[in-house]
Amino acid sequence: MQALAVFCGSSQGAHPSYMKGAQVLGEQLAKRNITLIYGGSSIGLMGAVADSTLANGGKVIGVIPKFLQDKEIAHPNLSDLVIVDSMHERKHKMEELADGFIMLPGGCGTLEEFFEVFTWGQLGLHQKPIGILNIDHYFDLLISLITHMNEQQFLQDKFLKMALVSESPAELIQQFYTYTPPEVKTFLKRSQT
Repeated sequence: MQALAVFCGSSQGAHPSYMKGAQVLGEQLAKRNITLIYGGSSIGLMGAVADSTLANGGKVIGVIPKFLQDKEIAHPNLSDLVIVDSMHERKHKMEELADGFIMLPGGCGTLEEFFEVFTWGQLGLHQKPIGILNIDHYFDLLISLITHMNEQQFLQDKFLKMALVSESPAELIQQFYTYTPPEVKTFLKRSQT
């Protein structure tokens, strides 16, 4: 586990616990010599996890589209900043650089990034662990929805364990070391429906 991509909000959120959780994750990454791969921003939870990783001696690689860099939100002190042309290219580059993914609280963009790598995992496009850092129970409703998808037979049983969940950054990272990816998604043929 050499590098982890972190998806999170570009705002601080309503509770100080979200910022604190991002900072603790940054400390844990640096402590374990795991490079942080993230969206390259200096603001919100994105900035907090990057600042904390750097402050604790860790390495941080930001991946940011040019149009966001031009808005002057790119972090100025990263180990490396990769500039890409589009949001799609950003996600592809982050997936390429990372050995796993962690989602912190965030909005629609954060969820979109999470579900894209989750779907890629189902389809066998990668076999990397995906974690939900459930700070202050932020993702309880999402976890319930994922369970509901399974109960309603839109998510196969084997994929329920694909999303690793913890309220503790250290515990979540530890789960990554023992992660076993599920078999590639199987599809029902019309004759089986």
